[in-house]
Amino acid sequence: MITKHKPFLGNRQRDHDPVWHVQLAVIGALLLQLLLPDRFVAGPHFSLVILEALLLLALVITTPRLPVFSSIRRRINVIALLSLIGGTNAYALFKVSSILMTGGRIDNGPDLVLAALNIYLTNVVVFAMLYWEMDGGGPGKRRSVSLETRDFFFQQSRIEELRSIWHPTFIDYLYLSAINATALSPADTMPLSRRSKMLMLVQTFVALITLVLVAARAVSILQ
Repeated sequence: MITKHKPFLGNRQRDHDPVWHVQLAVIGALLLQLLLPDRFVAGPHFSLVILEALLLLALVITTPRLPVFSSIRRRINVIALLSLIGGTNAYALFKVSSILMTGGRIDNGPDLVLAALNIYLTNVVVFAMLYWEMDGGGPGKRRSVSLETRDFFFQQSRIEELRSIWHPTFIDYLYLSAINATALSPADTMPLSRRSKMLMLVQTFVALITLVLVAARAVSILQ
């Protein structure tokens, strides 16, 4: 007798998006910023991280424990947190790039490698959160909208058995962000809207500058 099993991916689905994945990724980004050399940080080092930690705590408090969470206070906290982390990361990239392009000297190879790694990984986390918050109106609305109004098209939507039960969570957007920053292409998840294409374009440029300019210079210093 042959027993028909449900698809593995369908068995792992929940009726809402887990938020602990996002919280863990943000904590990782904050720890990365603590390791960033002081010369590449805008303002007091620990003050920025403490402020970001407070925003993360506020995000946890303002996220309702319901399958659909789309409160205005939560969205404001998300925007503020992403703006602060993204702005800090952009400043670090600008600072490193300007020093290298204007003939400045950075003789400490390990510090430059650490800065490049911080910028690259923080870039992945920030854009993963942006994609997660943007696609289909955010995690509170995404499951109730049609595929035609979504910003990204995942391959699972092609499979008939999964189309009605599979929904992307933060892990899927983290994977999308990491692949886009590494391969400089969207791989198997395609951007549908113009805003998603522009965001992926910006992320690609950040990753390209980090890998080509900063990382290459760090390797030359170490050699």
